[in-house]
Amino acid sequence: MSAEHLCLTGVTRIYPATEGHAAVHALGPIDLSLKPGEFFSVVGPSGCGKSTLLDVIAGLARQSAGTILFEGKPVTGEVPDGIGVVFQEDASFPWLTVFDNAAFALRRAGVPDAEVRERVRHTLAFTGLSSFAQAYPAQLSGGMRQRLCIARTLVTRPRLLLLDEPFGALDQQTRLLMGDELLKLWRETGATVLLITHSLDEAALLSDRIGVMSARPGVFIDLVETGWARERDSRLAAEAGFGVVTGRLWAALRDQSIKALAMAS
Repeated sequence: MSAEHLCLTGVTRIYPATEGHAAVHALGPIDLSLKPGEFFSVVGPSGCGKSTLLDVIAGLARQSAGTILFEGKPVTGEVPDGIGVVFQEDASFPWLTVFDNAAFALRRAGVPDAEVRERVRHTLAFTGLSSFAQAYPAQLSGGMRQRLCIARTLVTRPRLLLLDEPFGALDQQTRLLMGDELLKLWRETGATVLLITHSLDEAALLSDRIGVMSARPGVFIDLVETGWARERDSRLAAEAGFGVVTGRLWAALRDQSIKALAMAS
């Protein structure tokens, strides 16, 4: 594997004009390189193209210009093998048990039953859902349902995990605790993680680096290295250095957020 796990060069996304609406330059140009095993978060004002960035990296949308390389191979409009995506919305199937939800993608891919059982049991164990394997999503708390969505993705063993506001519907305290769980999963799996979030605290706690995006069209205006140890958790929020990181993020974002509000009005 190359030193760059994911590499974006000059990536731009423009939504074409439609009847009654002008073209929208949503994103870029973006240049970004992630190393294997890095935890990278993206923050920015509403409408700056954060989710668009994730979509083009995942192959769910085509960039208008530029190149995206994952493990040295171009991303060309479909989700590449080795990339997993988790969205904010609850994507579990309510008619399937926790075990069957986690097994769904593997069974669809034709993975042998014995391997499906082994991989699902292992994944449910380290996401803390083993005792709920025969429960249905409606019987789980909001945080547990989100863990199930993450488990459904992790069971496929992605080497790059893309997360779009996965804890956005949770209260602040639960988000911090879910962040601890996510850090444990990140350390155990060794995956590279790219997280989209509106929460400066969440970005500061979880990340090795944080990309701060401008108002639309979104480009990176700052890249912040946190300097945290890999063995970290939410106790970091009580340390003075945590406030330094969040302060730098807000200093970069304040004017861009004001600009984004003006553009939306």
